[in-house]
Amino acid sequence: MNSSFDKRQNNAATHPAFLSVWDIQAYYGESYIVQGVSFNIHEGEILALLGRNGAGKTSTLRTIARMGDPQLKHGEIWLDHKPLHKMASHEAATNGIALVPEDRRIIPGLTVEENLQLAQIAPPIGWSLERVYELFPRLKERRKQEGVTLSGGEQQMLSIARALCRDIKVLLLDEPYEGLAPVIVQEIAKTLEIIRDQGITTIIVEQNAVAALKLADRAVILDTGTVVYDGSAKEVLEDEKLRAEYLAI
Repeated sequence: MNSSFDKRQNNAATHPAFLSVWDIQAYYGESYIVQGVSFNIHEGEILALLGRNGAGKTSTLRTIARMGDPQLKHGEIWLDHKPLHKMASHEAATNGIALVPEDRRIIPGLTVEENLQLAQIAPPIGWSLERVYELFPRLKERRKQEGVTLSGGEQQMLSIARALCRDIKVLLLDEPYEGLAPVIVQEIAKTLEIIRDQGITTIIVEQNAVAALKLADRAVILDTGTVVYDGSAKEVLEDEKLRAEYLAI
């Protein structure tokens, strides 16, 4: 395991993290999927959570979001001094966690604007529609169009925009670049940089590891449900042996 991971854990008390994941262990039924994952992330950082297929990346995101499946059996998750590990998914969402799943979950039958308005029905309300449209002008152009008829890249923008309509502290993105053309990937990456500049913390799970690493401040690599690297994203980009061993790139 990378030495920076040990140092980060030892310094946790003197440099408290905004989001702290400590020794989480989670199961799908009897299957032990997340096997003692720990990492810290500071406010406004982008963290790339990487690994091969089946490494436990999506399960870790879902555990942080308190989705209930997988089931958290051990460990703690703290967000801004609040114990997420004691919360249900709706409580985690109220306290600032937003998960954008791989399938995006655009609601059929609703326009772009209606999808956004639905996210603002109950408090805590986040960004206004005007602010969202400023960040996503393409969504403003298509605000009267049914959400599910958008292109893949536009649907991903809508999913992120819908999350911002809530008052979020941490944005969890599961495979946001999947199936998108490189030019659209670059456009979404620029958008995520703007979101970071607004102080929102982001964790991105992505098979396009190079694109995720170019965006991220830090990287955590999982292998069979455990952390094998915790350090700078730049270091992973520059370490060919590390990438070949754990990311197959």
